[in-house]
Amino acid sequence: QKARPQCRSGSVCLQKSVTHRPSTSEELELERIRNLQKEVALHRKKNEASYKAALAGNPPPKKMFLSTTVPKDFHFSTDTRVKASTSCNTEKEVDFVSQLRKPSSPAKARKGATVPKPFNLSTGNKRKAEEPSAYVPMAQQIEQFQKRTPTRYHMHSRRSQERGPATAKGNHLKLTQPHSPHLMTRQRSRPTTVKCTAELEAEEAEKLANFKIKALELNRKILESAEDLKKPAVKEPTVPEGFELEIEKRLQERQATKKPQEGDEKPQNFKANPLPKKVLEGVVGLPEKKVANPTVPESPAFALKKRVRVDRKVEEVKQPSPVKAPPVPHFGLPFQPRLPENHRVEVCPFSFEQRERERKALREKKLEEKRNEEVIPQFKAQPLPDFDSVVLPEKKKLEPTKPEPFRLLLDERGAVKNSRWEQMVKEEQKHQEEAAIFKARPNTVIHKEPFRPKKEPRPAVVVEAFELATERRAREWQEYERVTSEKEALRAHMEAEQRREEEQRQKEEIARLRQEQVHKAQPIRHYKPVAVKKSEVPLTVPESPNFSDRFRL
Repeated sequence: QKARPQCRSGSVCLQKSVTHRPSTSEELELERIRNLQKEVALHRKKNEASYKAALAGNPPPKKMFLSTTVPKDFHFSTDTRVKASTSCNTEKEVDFVSQLRKPSSPAKARKGATVPKPFNLSTGNKRKAEEPSAYVPMAQQIEQFQKRTPTRYHMHSRRSQERGPATAKGNHLKLTQPHSPHLMTRQRSRPTTVKCTAELEAEEAEKLANFKIKALELNRKILESAEDLKKPAVKEPTVPEGFELEIEKRLQERQATKKPQEGDEKPQNFKANPLPKKVLEGVVGLPEKKVANPTVPESPAFALKKRVRVDRKVEEVKQPSPVKAPPVPHFGLPFQPRLPENHRVEVCPFSFEQRERERKALREKKLEEKRNEEVIPQFKAQPLPDFDSVVLPEKKKLEPTKPEPFRLLLDERGAVKNSRWEQMVKEEQKHQEEAAIFKARPNTVIHKEPFRPKKEPRPAVVVEAFELATERRAREWQEYERVTSEKEALRAHMEAEQRREEEQRQKEEIARLRQEQVHKAQPIRHYKPVAVKKSEVPLTVPESPNFSDRFRL
């Protein structure tokens, strides 16, 4: 067997042995069975050899060694594909190691350094809105659809039929030609909104120049008339008055009614008491230990102490309250509202001693009643029965149960339905019997007059006057033109009238403004001179502040 290389696009060239490859699944299965049979025969030979060596007494030593790598051919699924472009008949020795570093396809081969391309951020991935087409009404669309011939009824040219179907063009990949992005930001002109330092300083200097203070000249008339000023009258200071509160009055009354012993109290002098001698003799202050008496057993009476006879309460029947009619209102006297009276709350001392005494007396009374009710029951034995004569009660004889049929609603409804059905059947039979009885009608035709056809009188044809639609439309059009001309003339007349009124109003307004703009001099006003007097308030004498030096360190 001679190895021959095969070249494939997108894969590595490998040396493979030329073998016959099965094409069907049956051949593959037969080949797998032959391989399994060879393996079983090899294992059988090994087992027989080891068995003979074991019987002879010299078993073969076990050697721990790694099995050598058995090379196997690659079986690609692309080998079964028949491609004209991938077949290569040239038999050349190709280095397998050097082929591993080669690119799989010529399109992926390196062609120099990577050239960076700027991003085109101005164009997004959003779908562009379709341009709105001209509006076509629905009636026109329906008419076009009805008049348009479907495409399946169009005639095809002979050239297109002779040419046959168009061949599919191969999509060959081409190198991408880079283009510099045309960004929209280059076309935008954004004016600068931030002012520079020189402009800000100029604005501040202009503001300072506008806010300069300009002093006015002294009016000499103020100094001349200062002596005539009068001193304003000094008002008396406000005298505060205290509030007259009720609580202050009550406090004063309470202070007046207090005992005068509080003021005569003398300071108490401390005087120690002598030490008791009992403290030195023994323990003082602890209570004596009480000896508990032994428990005396008593028979329990569980239900007797709490057994109380409960009297049944007689339900009182409430009599219906008599219906009283409301009194008739008296309308004789007019309504006189009562003025609110000044109520004064008098404070009285209170205590709960009387209420506590009443509650205590009531509690003792209830306890006394409960003690009187608890009466110890006395035992009273029942007499012995007479065993000489035995009296048995009479045995009651029970009557046997009489079965009665069930009265079901279903049976009642069924009986009503059956009776109704029988009645309907009887009525139907009766109608059929009556319909079966033949009864001939009396012969009235022989007594009537025979039929005689009458000639229908035709009305005379009267030709009515007709009116053409063109004449009617012409008359209506003349009427419409007359009305529109009248409206137009009226509107023109009203506009001319408004224009004339506007011109007249403007003339009057101009005459009034001219009359108002005539200058009239105002008379000179004479005012009372102001007399300025010297102030009598003494000048302020400056004094040094008296600071505190308490917090100085």
